[in-house]
Amino acid sequence: MSSERQNSTTLRAQMEDNVLNPVADEERQGGWSLLSNTAGVGTTLAMLLIGGSASYIVGVKWAIAMSVVSAVFGSVVGSLTGRVSQSTGMSSTVTTRFHGLGATGSALASFVFAWMILSFLALENVLLYNGTLFMLGWAPTVANTIGIYGALTVLWILLALFGVKLVQKTSLILTLIAGALMVVVGFLAFSRSDLGVGQVFAVQPEHVGPAEIMGVLATMVGMAGALALTGADFARYARTSRDVRIMAVGGNVIVNFGVVSLGALLYQAGDTVVARFLEDPANAGVAAAQAGAGTAEKVRFLAETNAGAYFILLAGVVGFLVMYAAQVKAQVINVYAGSLSLTNLVDALLGRKVSRILMVLLGNAIALVAVWGGILGFLAQFLGALGIATFSLAALVITDFYVLRRQQAAPTDRVERMNWAGLIAVAVGFGTSYLLLVTGVFVLGFVITLVLTPLVYVVLRRTVLPEGRGTTFVAGTAALREVEVLDEVSAV
Repeated sequence: MSSERQNSTTLRAQMEDNVLNPVADEERQGGWSLLSNTAGVGTTLAMLLIGGSASYIVGVKWAIAMSVVSAVFGSVVGSLTGRVSQSTGMSSTVTTRFHGLGATGSALASFVFAWMILSFLALENVLLYNGTLFMLGWAPTVANTIGIYGALTVLWILLALFGVKLVQKTSLILTLIAGALMVVVGFLAFSRSDLGVGQVFAVQPEHVGPAEIMGVLATMVGMAGALALTGADFARYARTSRDVRIMAVGGNVIVNFGVVSLGALLYQAGDTVVARFLEDPANAGVAAAQAGAGTAEKVRFLAETNAGAYFILLAGVVGFLVMYAAQVKAQVINVYAGSLSLTNLVDALLGRKVSRILMVLLGNAIALVAVWGGILGFLAQFLGALGIATFSLAALVITDFYVLRRQQAAPTDRVERMNWAGLIAVAVGFGTSYLLLVTGVFVLGFVITLVLTPLVYVVLRRTVLPEGRGTTFVAGTAALREVEVLDEVSAV
């Protein structure tokens, strides 16, 4: 074997970190070690942006209150979903093959996960791109666009090529750095602001009603659902259910409460700093580039479209470091998890175990397409739909494990090719909830699907669509890709 082929084989071996097979006991870890992943994926400018944007809609106090509610929902759902993955030793999407969707039906979960994680990869790339342009004083030319996005993409690919172990180490170190720098930016924002702490907490728009509050909650819960599925991927490495709870609850407290609340406070405290910058005649060109009739509108536009620039104005070079320290660790996890979901998707649909290297490249290519499509402009709509989709899947897996199987992992000797009851339940739960959301009838669609999906699934499973009806079975080893062909066995 040539040295080139040996290197390729070694790289593939490093990347095959229990993608499509259960994690062995000796590879299990404690909850505090795994917490760096759930915390790392959410200590980002995107989460600060969510909190800051919410403060403009409902005020600081309501934004923080809704972050608490989101963190509670995320902690409960994340703990329960993670427990299922911990019991099977499989990633969240592979777990759905045995709990809820079937071997081929799990392609639905892989599609949702890929859509979710690669959208965040694209969103964070946009924020880094905008912030880098602002820091360096560059114009958004074609050359600069290709150069910055190209450099970022190459960086993510190189960092993600070595699997979860390097991801965890990177996440732990950079999460600590990002957290420390965010605290520094917080002190700088309040020290330079024209508003005191009490005044910042008291900031609130003239009209704040139930519609605005529920709309903010629906947006925040989108990230809570994403964190639940991402956490379930890492929960397969947990030793015990207690470790899962540490990872899930800790991640939600840090991300959905801590980072979101910090975003609300920083934005409101920093508004006067940014306003002074935009009103300075020396910065007339930058001010003119911001949409809005007056300074207040221009400040809000800058905050919601270029969070990196916002923090650069607050803290200079430190703010720039926050931007990259916060994003690098998250992007590594996004690329890793995105390649994982694409691997599962291809495997579920085609029965082929594809190269993770190829999936890393494909995931980054899809993210670049999303950047080109202007994903930042659809953030609220994306998070609303994401919350419904992720909670639909989580509710299905939880119901199968806790209600129908009474906290017992599904047998792995064979599995349904298509679990029609689960597929129908998710379709009904998501479809109904999303319809209510887009029509404005009820914006908290995730609440509806948390009730409707389990109800439909239990009813169908215990009546017209019990296990094995309307489908065939495949060997469990085939579902875990220990063999190359999905050989069907006799149905019951």
